Amino acid sequence: MKEIVEVEVGGRRLRLEIGELAKQASGAVLASYGDTVVLVTAVGEEKIREGIDFLPLSVDYMEKGFAVGRIPGGFFRREIGRPSERETLTSRLIDRPIRPLFPKKYRKEIQVIATVLSADPDNDPGIVAMVGASAALEISDIPFQGPIAAVRVGRSNGELIINPTAAQLETSDLDVAVAGNREGIVMVEGNAQFVNEDDLLEALLFAHDAIQPILDIQETLKSRCGKKKNTFESPEEDPALVAKVTELSQQRIEEANTTAEKGARYLLRSTMIGEIMEELGQDFADRESEVREIVHNLEKKFVREMALTRKTRIDNRGLNEIRSIDCQVGRLPRTHGSGLFTRGETQVLSVVTLGSSSDEQKIEALAGDEFKSFMLHYNFPPYCVGEARFLRGPSRREIGHGALAERTLNAVMPSHDDFPYTVRVVAEVLESNGSSSMASVCASSLALMDAGVPLKSAVGGIAMGLIMEGDRVAILSDILGDEDHLGDMDFKVTGTSEGVVALQMDIKVAGVSREVMRQALFQAKEGRLSILEKMSQTIAAAREELSPFAPRVISIEIHPDKIRDIIGPGGKIIRNIIAETNTKIDVEDDGKVTIMSPDLAGCQKAVEMIEKLTAEAEVGGLYLGKVRKITDFGAFVEILPGTDGLIHISQLDHKRVQKVRDVLNEGDEVLVKVLEIDRDGRIRLSRKAALGESLSKA
Repeated sequence: MKEIVEVEVGGRRLRLEIGELAKQASGAVLASYGDTVVLVTAVGEEKIREGIDFLPLSVDYMEKGFAVGRIPGGFFRREIGRPSERETLTSRLIDRPIRPLFPKKYRKEIQVIATVLSADPDNDPGIVAMVGASAALEISDIPFQGPIAAVRVGRSNGELIINPTAAQLETSDLDVAVAGNREGIVMVEGNAQFVNEDDLLEALLFAHDAIQPILDIQETLKSRCGKKKNTFESPEEDPALVAKVTELSQQRIEEANTTAEKGARYLLRSTMIGEIMEELGQDFADRESEVREIVHNLEKKFVREMALTRKTRIDNRGLNEIRSIDCQVGRLPRTHGSGLFTRGETQVLSVVTLGSSSDEQKIEALAGDEFKSFMLHYNFPPYCVGEARFLRGPSRREIGHGALAERTLNAVMPSHDDFPYTVRVVAEVLESNGSSSMASVCASSLALMDAGVPLKSAVGGIAMGLIMEGDRVAILSDILGDEDHLGDMDFKVTGTSEGVVALQMDIKVAGVSREVMRQALFQAKEGRLSILEKMSQTIAAAREELSPFAPRVISIEIHPDKIRDIIGPGGKIIRNIIAETNTKIDVEDDGKVTIMSPDLAGCQKAVEMIEKLTAEAEVGGLYLGKVRKITDFGAFVEILPGTDGLIHISQLDHKRVQKVRDVLNEGDEVLVKVLEIDRDGRIRLSRKAALGESLSKA
């Protein structure tokens, strides 16, 4: 039976439809917003997946070329292989707010697939997919504790906008995706242009108000035709075993979780489990997994209580205290720029490479092809956490952290006109104990300044944590990996001394009050400014000179009609220039020519050659030309490459000339002056005027 619910959001109708498509899925919703249409399905398996200690949820967002009337590129002309970066980031965006809403210890496979069937540039399919995913889970028999809803919020000319159009985003200083439930905000992802904390908080709460009607229609849909939820009861812990493990582990847990050094702490934890199992005896030999879970819960309780009551943390820091920081630049002699940022036991090495416009990344997207001249790639190798495992391509987590850092640095990058390089930054995590993404932001800022990239400002980042128990709240600055795992919030904020440029937040509790969120934002600001001050002591501004190993770039503008003159037949002319000057030359359709070479002299020589090829004749100008053709009435002379003019026989000399060949022959070089250029571009030359001018100058 077909059911439709609708609501107006941001001046457009959001429509959720069920009952006609994909009826064999556990839940399926066709979500429409403007001309954007996304089919979202949710399927839950009946069998429990044995041998795992996590929720087996997979979320896949897919963009189809037909959604915008395009045939995909590539040899196969179909959507195959690894998802694009945008698809990966949107999959994460959907996953993050729904993952905490399944029952604890739920171990049945769940798969959510969002397929973009139609897309228009003004209505983000990612936001539509998030709403559709929640609705599909709501009407399914999967035990989902939703709903959630999402909007995007922008701000143009001081006015907050829900789900801004592409044109509105052009003038917006804010672009943030916000997901939430009735109680509060549960997920934030986006960027800003140096927005202050109070304005940012206002935008987040404005978005939370806007999602309430979207929650209403999901609840209406569920009440009309939602399936009965499968019952699931989380396995209860054995009280006797809990009591035994608590007695045996209490002192050990305190010792382990007040040990500042990560390696020593993990060793104590590992040893603790072995000792407890030995003391429990053979009767409990097959229950180690239960013992580990009990110990984990006791550790979580201890760490949280320590922060709430003692106002101290695992590594003995205060709640707003930042770990020791060390900054270095120029560590790698042959790279174009490098920065090493160490904060506690988290360390990132960022390396900058400068290239030409031909090194830009081409991205095929539903909105059309685009080219990126700034890229940041984040790598998290296994050795950074003391593990040995197979190396694979970048994970979703790595792509997500890299995108957050890239958005941050992109806000302070110079314009391409001012700095005509393609810039790639690689952030290698060398050690990790919490907030490696924020360390990547700091290391990359250092590396870019070391490379001589004229950033608008240094940029830094900090990860905040939260522990809530009833009315008791502890906000933690610069969280450790354990605090991220055991806490209720992971809130990453990046920015300059002027304001916030990017943020990412995931909340594991039902909701966070305005005051708590405000305190977190301002505590993050305090920490960010402290980190920036430390960074400025190492390098306060971009170096004035590029590395001697960095290429030199010169950009010039030519008339688009002259492009063919420097390309030549079959590219012959430009190939000759490249070979003679040892340069790399990129020519754009609008006439912008970018010349790159390891040697500045090579760039300058190429510029001279191109300027000669593209120069235009000017009335009154003197030119040394070559005679190309003789006629009875005059001589045709090439004064510039591809540009000829006529010297009439009457303009050959001050005295009367009987025959043109008495004065000139093919191949002769002759100094001429341009007398006139008519509307059709024909050029009238004079040898006589040039002779007179040269005599007067002499």
